Amino acid sequence: MKYFLRKLFWFIFALYIAVTINFILPRLMPGDPVSVLVNRLQGVDENSMDAIRAAFGVDTEKSIVTQYFEYLGNILRGDLGISTSNYPHKVWDVVATALPWTIGLMGIATLFSFLIGTVIGIVIAWKRETKLANGVLGVFLFIRSFPYFWFGLILVYFFAFHRQLFPLGGAFAIGVTRADGWAFVRSVIYHGILPGLTIAISSMGYWMLTIRNNMINVLAEDYIVVAKAKGLPLARIRNRYAARNAILPSVSGFAMALGFVISGSLLTEMVFSYPGIGFMLYQAVQQQDYPLIQAIFLFIAVSVMVANFLSDLVIMFLDPRVRDGGKQ
Repeated sequence: MKYFLRKLFWFIFALYIAVTINFILPRLMPGDPVSVLVNRLQGVDENSMDAIRAAFGVDTEKSIVTQYFEYLGNILRGDLGISTSNYPHKVWDVVATALPWTIGLMGIATLFSFLIGTVIGIVIAWKRETKLANGVLGVFLFIRSFPYFWFGLILVYFFAFHRQLFPLGGAFAIGVTRADGWAFVRSVIYHGILPGLTIAISSMGYWMLTIRNNMINVLAEDYIVVAKAKGLPLARIRNRYAARNAILPSVSGFAMALGFVISGSLLTEMVFSYPGIGFMLYQAVQQQDYPLIQAIFLFIAVSVMVANFLSDLVIMFLDPRVRDGGKQ
């Protein structure tokens, strides 16, 4: 319980710091979102500018302390302000349109890459002296040496542009709507194959190498040698003793990867024009939409911290030594 309370305290403290930094950073930038919006509007008088500035929470007539507490109050009420590039839509509504696409694409791709990469890593560590294991290791090292967005460009060229087997970009076909039911679902899956493969294959090598190296270290431990000497089944030694201990560092890394799912794979979404959070962040930076940038950064920070907190809890249950501070 002490371990849990300590982690909970640091999680809340880190969350408060992240929210505070998210308040300070946009106010250190030159100009304000109202000026950017007014430059696109014509005939706005001073009274209207004051009203718009108050709506965006950058009322310069109020002290910075007042603005800070109003910002905290808005965060607690779930009010993230108004997007200047999508005015008069609220930031929350704009983010809500992109969030499901990123979570669906990145979440599924990350989960598959972790599961498949972990299984392959365990197998090639167990059979590391064979030619097949060395060949698989070489292939993944070769793929991992490429930048993931470059790998996406290769897939787009060969399978979308040259062979025309998949679409060049987008999340679903033009003219298809949610009202079309399964036709819409098939279109979403069809459009998500190439960006999903880009993310899954390019990150699979990391999970494979991580679990392989951990597995090799665990296989050299004395209790593994003793288990083999006692004649225990090899599958039991591999899965129950070696893999279970070797996977602990990967669990923490996987939780962190899930946290970064919210940020999306920025370059991948740009390559495929996929309407996720990463592509939205790119557009928001281009249009200087400070409230939207601020909200996306807040989502990223909170998701990473929540994932890190949950990974600590998972490791606490998997490894009893963590609960008692290594006393056993």
